Amino acid sequence: MFYRGKFADGGDGREMAAKRQRTVDPGSSFYGTSTGSNFMYNPSPYGYVSQPPPPPPFPVVRLRGLPFDCTETDVAEFFHGLDIVDVLFVHKGGKFTGEGFCVLGYPLQVDFALQRNRQNMGRRYVEVFRSKRQEYYKAIANEVSDARGGSPRRSAPRAKSYDEGKDSAEHTGVLRLRGLPFSASKDDIMEFFKDFGLSEDSIHIVMNSEGRPSGEAYVEFANAEDSKAAMVKDRMTLGSRYIELFPSSHSEMEEAISRGR
Repeated sequence: MFYRGKFADGGDGREMAAKRQRTVDPGSSFYGTSTGSNFMYNPSPYGYVSQPPPPPPFPVVRLRGLPFDCTETDVAEFFHGLDIVDVLFVHKGGKFTGEGFCVLGYPLQVDFALQRNRQNMGRRYVEVFRSKRQEYYKAIANEVSDARGGSPRRSAPRAKSYDEGKDSAEHTGVLRLRGLPFSASKDDIMEFFKDFGLSEDSIHIVMNSEGRPSGEAYVEFANAEDSKAAMVKDRMTLGSRYIELFPSSHSEMEEAISRGR
């Protein structure tokens, strides 16, 4: 993987999406807690010196004006050359607002991301702003609530029509997953479908043209009946992200995998 940003708790950017679920808890901290003393002895008249310098700022930017058909891959390409740890799209009442957050691998990369302010993504220009860890965490909490039906403004008629289209689709034993965290592993997907006894060989994470995770994957089930039964997991959360499932086929899967090679 390509994420190498180091933070004060000794972790790196690759751990960000895996930690997102616990970051929703008010008592947790991305930077963790110190395992040693915050003070050290100094033979000066003052006795003890001050605490170590504070951790580096959390490397996140907020985006506004995103196209409504925008994908995580589009955001990664928009910030080409930067280490993208996570992309979070903001929804309200079940609808995409055109806003999002992008977590970067290094605090210094925020300045480079800001240079993309008012650059075009497709036909729309996108605004890029500095953001804070608290804003990002709050957005995560809101997305989890919205995905679980916590928003009273969720568009039920639209969702019903959308689900009917999925229900009428033919099942071949293959499902396409969309909305995966960039850090999602095969083990994470196996745990997501733990009732179906999947193996690693049955899971195919799709890469983009740069060899990085695209946020999509294909899963081969034992038969069409299992893939249809697995649709019960549609829009359930993996970590703090809700995952969309679509009936697919072996030919579509092979084509998507070959594009990422």
